[in-house]
Amino acid sequence: MWELFINPSNLFFSVSLCFMLFLGVFECLLLLIGFSTQGFLDQFIPDQLLEAQYPDLEINVEQNGLLQFLDWLYLGRIPVLVWLIIFLTIYALFGFIVQAIFYHLTQSYFPVWIIAPACLILCMPLVRLSAAAIAKILPKDETTAIKIEELIGRTAHIILGNAKLNYPAQAKVKDQFGQMHYILVEPETDIIFHQGQDVILTQKTKIGFQAIAISTSIT
Repeated sequence: MWELFINPSNLFFSVSLCFMLFLGVFECLLLLIGFSTQGFLDQFIPDQLLEAQYPDLEINVEQNGLLQFLDWLYLGRIPVLVWLIIFLTIYALFGFIVQAIFYHLTQSYFPVWIIAPACLILCMPLVRLSAAAIAKILPKDETTAIKIEELIGRTAHIILGNAKLNYPAQAKVKDQFGQMHYILVEPETDIIFHQGQDVILTQKTKIGFQAIAISTSIT
């Protein structure tokens, strides 16, 4: 067992397992003094992936292949630290098991440059299944449900793409309870809303909202 762990062909799996243990111990120590790495890790998650935490989101991650893949892996649906521990554990154990079986049959190990990327790809379905199972048992944050029309009149921030008439872009807006909503927004007239721009929602559409630029809303 120790030979399997220290063999150079299994370097990536050994490092992954050690890093997973380090994360667990480090998080426990931080919790004892009232801190956590969760908030730090969450900032690296794209806003679009946070849609899974809210039941009324209308954002479409299919517009971006990478975001769609990360969403498939349940990244953003559970705390990032939990997901990272799941990934590191499954990747390491999957690699060790494959190498152990191969060694039992051939008395040799797969080269590290073959087994490391191969296991990274092959373990992804297991990561997804494990993350999905964890997502079902983790307590959900309590949210205050509102009617989506109540967002009309509020300021939204364009977060992805440029919005044109009949070509909405993705935006985020806070309701009166401070809860974040991710929506699709398009202008009322033939103008362009650019990414990073703030707009005011004016009416509901079939897929999202129409809005006007803040500069044009002041009389």
